Amino acid sequence: MQRRPVGGSGLEVSRVGLGTMTWGEDTSPAEAREQLRSFVDAGGTLVETADDYGGGAAQQVLGGLLRGTVRRDGVVLAGRGAAAGTADGERASRASLLRSLDRTLRRLGVEHLDLWQFPGWEPRVPLDETLSAVQVAVYSGRVRYAGLVAPAGWQLATVAGSAAAGPDPAVCRPVSAQVEYSLLAREPEAELLPAARHHGLGLLAWAPLGRGVLTGKYTDGTPADSRGASALLASYVEARRTEHSARIVQSVLTAADGLGTSPLSVALTWVRDRPGVASAVVGARDAAQLRASLAAEDLTLPAEIRTALDDVSDPV
Repeated sequence: MQRRPVGGSGLEVSRVGLGTMTWGEDTSPAEAREQLRSFVDAGGTLVETADDYGGGAAQQVLGGLLRGTVRRDGVVLAGRGAAAGTADGERASRASLLRSLDRTLRRLGVEHLDLWQFPGWEPRVPLDETLSAVQVAVYSGRVRYAGLVAPAGWQLATVAGSAAAGPDPAVCRPVSAQVEYSLLAREPEAELLPAARHHGLGLLAWAPLGRGVLTGKYTDGTPADSRGASALLASYVEARRTEHSARIVQSVLTAADGLGTSPLSVALTWVRDRPGVASAVVGARDAAQLRASLAAEDLTLPAEIRTALDDVSDPV
């Protein structure tokens, strides 16, 4: 699998990443093990996790696999900052961020994260305090690079500018922004992507398959074994099942049929090869689904198909 630099930094990641949101819940430890093996065997490096995935269950599963299934130095661990359930105004505090980081390191059984992504904006917490937590984490050896989680374009610019003007810009400057981006979610193109390019940040695109909707599996209903039928994720998937989405999905199906490939490969390749994207992070229920994503590695969309998909999915 090809690797790309993350923005203007020296960090390199596989252009498709592995998400672990459902590990320990919808995805069993045995299935997670097979996914991780398949991913690493295919040349994948970026593994994304978060403090709040399954209340910590996902990180516990991943930690066990790092001790017996793959080598720690064979993967790039990207962790997220304070848990989403933390009270407003505390997620970006120095104390909350460092507690969250230490929990993550304990669960994973590792000494450092390669990429630590933190909330970019909390109105009740001074930005200097948030950036000081990054400085502490890097100086202590617990973090190598820092990034942002789902910032607005102006927030990214403010954080990047503040870090650049601080006492140690090389340490505190974020190198990435993780945000939902797909044919069904192109909002980042309005402000976030231009801001990221200007400030030298690479985009980590999560849910590149439109939360599974772009695979076409929901065209004729909700399969019993799908995430749309899961009590945990049904509402998450349903948010992308709209009339506008249905037209985009049909175009993806048509393109896949013409190319002799899967709708999944078409949707993933579209995101993966967008300007500014360092990696498209996919989450899979099982190893078979993940291998279907990995099969898109050799696909390049013809210009006319890419243009057609751009047009039909244009949010304007």
